[in-house]
Amino acid sequence: MRYSLLLLPAGWLALATPLYAQLPGQGGPPRPGTWAPIDAPTLARDYAQRGEYEKAVFLFEKLKSDEQTAPTVLPDYLATLQALKRYKDAEKLVKKAIKQHPEEGGYGVALGSLYKAAGDQAAADKQYQRVIAQLTPAQVQPVAAEFMKREQPALAERTYLRGRELAKNNTEYAPQLIQLYTQSQEQEKLLGETLHLVERDEQQLPFVRNMLQNALRDEKDFDALEKILLTKVQAQPDQNAYSELLLWLQVQRHDFAGALVQVRALDRRTGAQGARVLSLAGIAQRNRDYATAIAACEYVVREYRTGPNYGLARQLLLQAREAQVRDTYPVDPAQVQALAADYEKLLTELGRTPDAAPVMRQLANLYAFQFDNKPKAMALLQEVIAMPRASADVVDEAKTTLGDLYLLKGEPWEATLLYSQVEKAHPEAPLGYEAKLRNARLSYFAGDFKLAQSHLDILKEATTREIANDAMQLSLLIQESTAEDTLGLALKDYAAVEELVFQNKIPQAETGLDALLRKYPGHALQDDALFLKAKLQRRTGDYAAAVSTLAQITGNPKYDVLSDDALFLMAEIQDESLKDKAKAQELYQQVLTKYPGSIYVAEARKRFRRLRGDAVQ
Repeated sequence: MRYSLLLLPAGWLALATPLYAQLPGQGGPPRPGTWAPIDAPTLARDYAQRGEYEKAVFLFEKLKSDEQTAPTVLPDYLATLQALKRYKDAEKLVKKAIKQHPEEGGYGVALGSLYKAAGDQAAADKQYQRVIAQLTPAQVQPVAAEFMKREQPALAERTYLRGRELAKNNTEYAPQLIQLYTQSQEQEKLLGETLHLVERDEQQLPFVRNMLQNALRDEKDFDALEKILLTKVQAQPDQNAYSELLLWLQVQRHDFAGALVQVRALDRRTGAQGARVLSLAGIAQRNRDYATAIAACEYVVREYRTGPNYGLARQLLLQAREAQVRDTYPVDPAQVQALAADYEKLLTELGRTPDAAPVMRQLANLYAFQFDNKPKAMALLQEVIAMPRASADVVDEAKTTLGDLYLLKGEPWEATLLYSQVEKAHPEAPLGYEAKLRNARLSYFAGDFKLAQSHLDILKEATTREIANDAMQLSLLIQESTAEDTLGLALKDYAAVEELVFQNKIPQAETGLDALLRKYPGHALQDDALFLKAKLQRRTGDYAAAVSTLAQITGNPKYDVLSDDALFLMAEIQDESLKDKAKAQELYQQVLTKYPGSIYVAEARKRFRRLRGDAVQ
């Protein structure tokens, strides 16, 4: 469409001034005769948008008939007439536009909105019905978009459903309807549409999961979807889409035991030979559901003895058991001995080959951190590092662990040399980020907070969420602790305590914390020191003292940063150590109600449901 250029009467010079184009080389106020011609639609729209409707309508009326009804002009012209309450003129304009542009379905919606603005709701409803009844396939999307723009989601829904009838395809416009139901929070329709779509087209699973991730907000929404999916999986066990979606949902809810049931069936149907089960085992272990992680690994060891994942399953099983032993307080020496024996047995079966390198590294961890046998641990790690065909990643993991041992021995230069080698070898990979985090921690232990902060600033952008979170937490600790105490005296004492914890010198660390709490009353580190003290008390089996220490955090409003951490840990101690299920349930519920944005919400919800007796398995 070419627009006419309008030369205005002299009396309208002031009206046109804002959008005239001054000729090059002219300074100061413009002079008559130095202007380029005006783009009238642009000028009219400018006045309409500024609320100067009389000026705007004057310009719109000067346009040619086909220009007035062009898609780029009509909305502003129509809005101007409505603002002036010239409803009859507006109606004539829209009807003319519909006649000239029958393909523009949105014009019919505009006419209905005009009737509504004029107070004639009956005429508006009739017009909307006419638009939907006369839809062509090409008009479905723009008409629905026009209804949504005018905040008419029910009519947009009817438009898409009419389009589905025209297409004779019962999944047509499913993505649009799912988005619409998400925006309007119509959960029942949303669930029905997503499940219908994924049943017909399994390739839509990523889209459906993403939409559900955004749409499911309340516990009742999760419950409703899980109930529907369980019913459908039982009724149609060969329909992979439902099982995949149920698996995803159970992982989201941290119901790893329930997820294991689904993933075993999917693993069998897809011929994954245990790979998918081991993937879930890793997720469960990272979320400290060791029982499920162990059960998953044992399943693969039992069912796929001749499969390609058997050896890996054996290793992951021992890792899961090790994590469980390490996280069960107090640590049971007999279980550690049994675990070491199992590692030695597996190492004997595999032989000292490159495939056995990860086992050797894990065994070295046990000797170093559980038996305090650093020489044997270092010998194993150096053997891995010297192994010619060992995986580069496993070698560098061994270097990282060896660096930790040098740090335990009080040789920080040897430690930082190894960490830096790994950093250089993996500059943009998780292993390199982990080594950089250890270098930051080493600087932190040494009291060089500026150098530690320089490492942490880089790590806060790391692609690995866990490393980025750890870096952020340590960075915030340094910033908050040195904001008033610029010399960082209290933080140096606290870092020294954390180094003692790293060295597994728990009695000395507890003594150091008590001294710090007495020496720096009211310091920003008080809540961190109390939280660390409670963790150490739990670690040594003094559960009542740990609960009492945590109560000092949860009962003090100024410790709001760690309040959810303290409350969850208190609930965990009541649940797992003191076996007071009623108290644990009460505390998990407090986490859900007091801290709905906490990182502990998913786990607290799962545990609360288990204790209440209604967790879905």
